[in-house]
Amino acid sequence: MARETMMSWQVGEVKITRIVEIYNFTDNINMTMSDATAEEVIALEWLHPHYATPEGLQRMNFQGFVVQAPNRNGGGLNMVVDSCIGAGRERDFDVFCNLPEGFLEDLESLGLSRAEIDTVMCTHLHFDHVGWNTYKDPESGEYRPTFPKARYLFGKTEYDAWQNVIRHDGHHSDNHLVECVDPIVALGMADFIEANHVIAEGEGWRIVTEPSHGHTPGHVHVCIESGSERAVITGDLMHHPMQCAMPHRTATFDMDKDAGRQSRQSFVEKYRDSGVVVIGAHFFDPTAGHIETAPDGETWFHGLGL
Repeated sequence: MARETMMSWQVGEVKITRIVEIYNFTDNINMTMSDATAEEVIALEWLHPHYATPEGLQRMNFQGFVVQAPNRNGGGLNMVVDSCIGAGRERDFDVFCNLPEGFLEDLESLGLSRAEIDTVMCTHLHFDHVGWNTYKDPESGEYRPTFPKARYLFGKTEYDAWQNVIRHDGHHSDNHLVECVDPIVALGMADFIEANHVIAEGEGWRIVTEPSHGHTPGHVHVCIESGSERAVITGDLMHHPMQCAMPHRTATFDMDKDAGRQSRQSFVEKYRDSGVVVIGAHFFDPTAGHIETAPDGETWFHGLGL
């Protein structure tokens, strides 16, 4: 995706930048919520024009994030959170197949080489969150780590579920694991973390994970603190701002529907009116904003700059 779709947010001394692979994706109305209707999307005026089409389709992006924390006294961090889909892949739907290599070009536009990424954090192990963990070597045809000096962080619960249950259940393709996860584990570059995990901390900043199981068995989201400012990258505990207003509704792609609802409701309750910047992993422009109580008493997502 062209660099004009990149956006950055400053959280204290920490910079967060999105890199988009699929921009302004609109498909059927049930993409994020299985019982959604065009009429209710149209009725939520705050969704328009940024997060929904006039016909009631939800706008989405497929994107990853780069988190850069300052390097003082040896405590800096260059981290990729959710490495998106990857170039030249064959996936179950045409829209995700054979994408170009713009992700790495966008990364380089931040002044970062692949070798300067020291951490890759995957909120969960769906194909669109692990794709650039590896690249296909054109000479050998093997999948090699895209970020050769990074530690790759996989949730222990998440990884075990995919290894022991999900990839053998007959309903989920494991191509993305074969290409994007297994090679990392085989090379000893993976760290298996608990749901509450301190990723890194330095002078005046701290980055941790919090549990939000349901979309997958070990799903987590990422919290950034710097000085008095805070932000959170959602992962797929929600896919669309509409779910901030309706966290109790069933999400189409949650593996555990009840746990997913509980995670969303807890998340909205915790971060509503908190001032914390919420960065939606699939949210269209503006991707970042605040979960707030609207003037009518309902909950809404107020995108930054709107």
